[in-house]
Amino acid sequence: MRLIVSGGGTGGHIYPALALIKALKKRDPNAEVLYVGSERGLESSIVPAKGIPFKSTKIQGFKRSLSLENFKTLYLFLKSVHETKKMIKEFKPDVVVGTGGYVSGAVVYAASRLHVPTMIHEQNSVVGITNRFLSRYVDRIAYVFDAALDQLPASKMVKTGNPRAQEAAEVVSNFSWRTYNLKDDVPTLLIFGGSQGALKINSATVAAIPAFNQRDYQVVFVTGQKRYDGVMDQLKATTIGDNVVIKPYIPNMPEVLPKVAAIVGRAGATSIAEITADGIPSILIPSPYVTADHQTKNARSLANVGAAEIIKEADLTGETLVAKADQLMTDDDLRQDMASASKQLGVPDAADRVLDVVLSLKRD
Repeated sequence: MRLIVSGGGTGGHIYPALALIKALKKRDPNAEVLYVGSERGLESSIVPAKGIPFKSTKIQGFKRSLSLENFKTLYLFLKSVHETKKMIKEFKPDVVVGTGGYVSGAVVYAASRLHVPTMIHEQNSVVGITNRFLSRYVDRIAYVFDAALDQLPASKMVKTGNPRAQEAAEVVSNFSWRTYNLKDDVPTLLIFGGSQGALKINSATVAAIPAFNQRDYQVVFVTGQKRYDGVMDQLKATTIGDNVVIKPYIPNMPEVLPKVAAIVGRAGATSIAEITADGIPSILIPSPYVTADHQTKNARSLANVGAAEIIKEADLTGETLVAKADQLMTDDDLRQDMASASKQLGVPDAADRVLDVVLSLKRD
């Protein structure tokens, strides 16, 4: 099997691609993979560090308003299509897969023009501009949320889940909260705004610390590395209880998540894949700064079946955060019901499902 994968710009596009590659290598250790990304995207550092062959092309996204910059964007897109056609002819893939981001638009489109079997993976409830464009050219579309069904050609769509979920589901955790001087027999709430942290979540949590100090449950607050010093400055005059731990980041998050009683965080596709794979009750605070407000729609997919509570960022304060946290963390039955609903949404074999679709496109 020879596979080209392309996805870039954000971790939400990159990590599902890496999970797919991992599943392929597990099933076929002799498989050859080439990852094509953008020069400046996160993938340019993340992918080579995994030991995966990587090539790049220069590309950028369209401005949503009228802008002369869009002429440059179109030029770079056409140039990237030309460049990636050369890469495809040289590598001779059996299938080309795009997981999102502008770079995948050029790569998958180029493959379709060369009559190479193609597939895209849509992680969100609201389909992005790149996958909308590619949907008319590709052979198959793997998807996660049913809300995407009426936005893409139904005849091409296969529900697979997010490949990242399988990585989360397969983790065998020996993690102990004693590592953080906490107790393993006390429910623990994880507050995590993403690897960079989320300013509004951090501000609300800072305001909530005095109340959290008085609770019987434990709180682990992950600020994001760049925001940690600022948070600690804000808390200089605040006592931090023995049941509260503040960290800039958690390097072994996949091992920690199975030990979490509930989580407060954003509603990105990767986060939701991990949360549902582990069956974790959640309080979701969708980012209002994403395209087409897709995080809110992602979050509603969980809330509608009782797997999550939602707080709009505009309504997020220390008081609203504590109120939702208390509701969840003091009611074992509620948490269990939410955990079951979350688990039912999870797709623990999602990477294998995506891989099966890929392999079905391979020509003999």
